[in-house]
Parts: sequence; structure tokens; C-alpha cells
Amino acid sequence: MIARNTLEALAQRPLSFLTSSWPWRSLGYLLSSLATGGCVAGLGALLYFLYDYLGVFTVVAPAVAAVVVAWGVSRYELWRLRLVMTVPSGDSDAAEQPSGPLWRRLGACLRAAGGLRELGYGLVALLVLWWTDIGIVFVSLGIPLFLMSAPFQPTATLAVGWAGTLSGLVLLPVAAYPIAAWAGVRAAMAAAVLDPRDSELNQVVESRARLVDAFEVERRRIERDLHDGAQQRLVTLSMKLGLAELDLSPDSLAARQVREARDQARQALQELRELIHNIHPQVLTDRGLEPAVQDMAGRSVVPVEVDIALPERLFAQVESTAYFVVCEALANVAKHSGATRAWVRGRLGDGKLVVEVRDDGVGGADTEAGTGLVGITDRLAVLKGRMFLYSPVGGPTVLRVEIPCNH
Repeated sequence: MIARNTLEALAQRPLSFLTSSWPWRSLGYLLSSLATGGCVAGLGALLYFLYDYLGVFTVVAPAVAAVVVAWGVSRYELWRLRLVMTVPSGDSDAAEQPSGPLWRRLGACLRAAGGLRELGYGLVALLVLWWTDIGIVFVSLGIPLFLMSAPFQPTATLAVGWAGTLSGLVLLPVAAYPIAAWAGVRAAMAAAVLDPRDSELNQVVESRARLVDAFEVERRRIERDLHDGAQQRLVTLSMKLGLAELDLSPDSLAARQVREARDQARQALQELRELIHNIHPQVLTDRGLEPAVQDMAGRSVVPVEVDIALPERLFAQVESTAYFVVCEALANVAKHSGATRAWVRGRLGDGKLVVEVRDDGVGGADTEAGTGLVGITDRLAVLKGRMFLYSPVGGPTVLRVEIPCNH
């Protein structure tokens, strides 16, 4: 397997790792922190020589200078990640950067979602990380190099000198491991802080959210077409069959066939109404989550107690997701749990809708068993919601979901 970063390279066999370019790349990555140290020294020297000329700006000028340098350091930190990890083309460095004068670029950086995060990481790199990098290199390489220099010590005997050289040569490959380990951790931390936006994962999440929105719109269109089209035609057909039955002799063959056709039309109408209700219940759109769940609980084969208390209507996508969760959960209760009762509870707090579905069934629910729980987690992921499942063998089963309401 080809390593994509230093941490993956460390997991390879020692010979493969030591003969690869990763130890040298890690060493170069840590030594490149000397540029950050140079920025610290240059900034300190500049402020020292200008101290007598700052006047009332004695406090403001160093702070502004530190912010500007920290922003530049954060850009430099992101750029040098290429030394220790494979950066795909079109990554953050290729992203559009603010243009114009320095103060406008700085303002754009601060207004950006990660601007303060970038500045904070730049300040940490200025104050702590750069000398930590150099210290790791100094300690890791200093010990074997010191031992290898034993023959050049004036007080060392020939035996001690050769023993020190041999020990240093043995420890020199070992030094590659702490250097690579720290470089890998350091790079992973920098990538997580400086480049969490516009990543492939976020693009996938955003694309999935758009697909769900489009799917909801299509569901409602289908529901409206079925309600206004096919359902009305079946109602009209049932009425005409009823009128035709009145004109026939009750005991005739034609009357029996008309009655059978009317019964089939009534069953088809009932099935169509169930289908329309499952697509997107009108009561959810008109009255909200609590009445919709109450209506669904009334049609459940397992008795369900509903306790949902919400102070106000929520966003349509939040209500739709919560309704979908309860539908799937109660369907699982009816099909798999063997429960005699179920409970649904919903509350709003800390900006989240918390819905809990509980039953007294046999338990043993598993997200890998294909019982609709995977669909719930996928639906929640679009809104950055979370699902918690407690279902020991023997029961009971408790399904709890938290849905952020800021959408």
C-alpha cells in the first residue's frame, strides 16, 4: 500500500519506511519551522528598534503586527503540508484568496468562517509549535550524533570512541521514528484546523442535503398529483358504481359484479390514501409534528403513547426528518420487536429537537441488520443530527435522536 502521509508510512515495515523518502520529508517539515522562528525574531527586533517611535501605539502596534504575521504563518503552515502528506490538486491552496490591500485581505480573513481559527493557529505556531519542532529534531538527532562524535573527544579512548560511534549509528535510524511521528501528528493537527472547509467530505454532505431537498419537493409533488388526480377519479368511479347498482336488481349477476367492482374501488382508494399519507402527510404540513405523529400512532398496530410538547412550529426539514424517524422506528417496532406497547416523546431544548421512541419488545436491534436504522442515520446526517440506540437482547429498545433546529 502506498502511504499518503507520514502516519501511514510509519505503519509500514521498518525497512520500507527507513528506505523511503518519508523520514527525510518529515525532517524537512520540522526544520522548515525555522522560518517561523525567523518571523518571531524579525518581529521582535522590529518592535524593539521602533519602540521609541510608537508613542501611543505601543500596545496596539505589536498586537496588529502579531495578527498580520500570524495570518501569514497560518498560510505558510498550510503550504508546507505537502512535505508530509499528499495534497490533492484543487485543495485549499488553490482556493480563491482575498485580494486587494493588506487590511482588506485581513478583514476578509477575519470575516471568513475559519479566519479566527487560522489566526489562532498562527499565534500558537509563533509562540509554541516552531520551537517544539526544532526541539524534537535536536533531541532525536542530537543523541546519536553526540555518540558518533565520541572519537573526536580529546579524553575518549579508542575503545570508547568506537563504542560511541557504533551506538550512534545504531540509534540514528531509530531517530527517524520520533521525528516522523511528531511530523505526522503536527501535520494532521494543522490540516484539521486550517483546512476543514471545502473538503471533499463537506462537498458530499452538501450534495446529499441538496438531493434530500429535491427529493422532498418531488415527494410533495407526487402526493399532490395523487391527491388531486387519481384519488378524485377513484372517488368518482365509486360514486358512479353506486348509482349504477341502484338501477339493477339486487339479486342479479350484474348487481353482484357492480358491488364487487365498487368494493375493489373502495379498497384501491384506501390503499391510495395510505400511500399518499406515507409520502408526506398533509397534517404534517398544515398542523405540525405533534398532530402528525398522533395520527400515525392512531394507525399503528402496536398501541403508542405520544408525548410531544413543542412551543412552536419547527423548520419544515426538521419536522419532516423527525416524522421520518418516528415512522421508521414504529415500523421496526411493529415488524421486529414483538412489543405490546410503544412510547414516543419529543422535546425542544438547547437548539435541538430530541425525539425518543421506546418499546417493551425483545430488543436486539442492530444498525447492520437492515431494519431501517441505516436510513435514519443517513437522514439525520443531512441535518448533522445524531442517533443513540440502546437495545440489549431481551429489551427494552430505546431510540433517541437529536436534530439541530438551526436549518
